Amino acid sequence: MRKTVFTVRWLGTIFAVTTALASQILMAQTYTHGQHVEPAFEGWRPNEDGTFNMMFGYMNENWEETPDVPVGENNYISPGEADRGQPTHFLPRRNRFAFEVMVPADWGDRELVWTLNVNGQERKAYATLRQDYQVDNMVIASETGSLGAGTSSPESRANTPPIVSVIGDQIRSARVGESLVVDTEVVDDGLPEPTDVVEDARRFAQFVGGGLAALLVTPEAVMQRRLMRPPTRVTVDKVNGLYYSWNKWRGPGNVIFDPPQVKVWEDSRTSANSPWGALFTPPPVPEDGIYQVEMTFDMPGEYILWGRADDGGLYHDAFITVNVNE
Repeated sequence: MRKTVFTVRWLGTIFAVTTALASQILMAQTYTHGQHVEPAFEGWRPNEDGTFNMMFGYMNENWEETPDVPVGENNYISPGEADRGQPTHFLPRRNRFAFEVMVPADWGDRELVWTLNVNGQERKAYATLRQDYQVDNMVIASETGSLGAGTSSPESRANTPPIVSVIGDQIRSARVGESLVVDTEVVDDGLPEPTDVVEDARRFAQFVGGGLAALLVTPEAVMQRRLMRPPTRVTVDKVNGLYYSWNKWRGPGNVIFDPPQVKVWEDSRTSANSPWGALFTPPPVPEDGIYQVEMTFDMPGEYILWGRADDGGLYHDAFITVNVNE
């Protein structure tokens, strides 16, 4: 009996120590602040006039810190002008296909380099026109998680990016603490078909023949299954559906958006307001296609705001400049 009790207690101690060590390791690998931002070359695509667009993104190793790094010795592109429209405000975690830099038709085998120094750690991304880095719509949809790696369908091949039109002036003025209302029209072709939990449940209920089995495929049950299932792709998994989101691209202070905007960064936590979250539901599309948001600024200065329309597979961006006074 004593041996049995000792064994149980010993096993319990081992389990507790192992759990604690595992938690410490997990915490050591998860950072909220103080880490670097890794610039990323995503690929290139040709333009009709013979020029090329180099496509960049980044990985902010922090889950909470959103560093602001002005263009200069810590944030520049070379050769040529240091400022090529790159962000100076970095959202958390992985942000793919964040911006593009056009290079001339005679670029050849030269490299375009984006250098970032965040929290004392310098990192570089090297862009070239190597053939295996060429990107098309299928690559974008696959890399961002709309499709499985290396897959496509007639629907995905027919998909075209949304078209974004900001209504009104591209340069605006505002005051600290006073809201600025911005309307944006988004036109989309409806592809890929939005992920619909209710419709998924209905179709599956029909497949299993209804009856008692249908009780297991209610929208709530489908959401629970999405919550519990393991990842099904080697890339990230994304919920398809149109959304439009404003974020700060550059600026000296914080910007509050009302209503809260869908996250454009890959937040895969279950209940995140993010297409990469397991329980994300695409927001309703306005009947007139016009998205309205109020922006409030807490510091004076020049801000560049970035809006992205994303249908799950492809995206289109818009920018406005806001000069904020006291």
